[in-house]
Amino acid sequence: MPRLLIADDDEDLRETLTLVFQGAGYEVEAVADGEQATLAQERRPADLLVTDLFMPLRDGLETIAFFRSRYPRLPIIAISGGGYTGQTTDHLSVARAAGADASFRKPFDMRALLDAACRLAPPA
Repeated sequence: MPRLLIADDDEDLRETLTLVFQGAGYEVEAVADGEQATLAQERRPADLLVTDLFMPLRDGLETIAFFRSRYPRLPIIAISGGGYTGQTTDHLSVARAAGADASFRKPFDMRALLDAACRLAPPA
């Protein structure tokens, strides 16, 4: 069973994603930020990372950079609600340039996210 690591500071979204991915045949660990994701990956490696971009302690871009440097073959999906008020940067494009294999803007279509995950790390 492929192992999926979710990093998002929104507890409700973490719970929803956990249920969806478990239902699709993934083992899931969900954490609240990039620092916790780093520790979780070192403790028990995942087959796929889904990370939010705006989180405390270590944001998603820092998390993607860390994972790319330490786990270059690990597939990564970036998700984001857009950023801070007044920003014009397309953070999901930046995430893809930093090494994310796919990206989704919140609120996203859950089926599309699941399809991308299945392409990158197919469930057993």
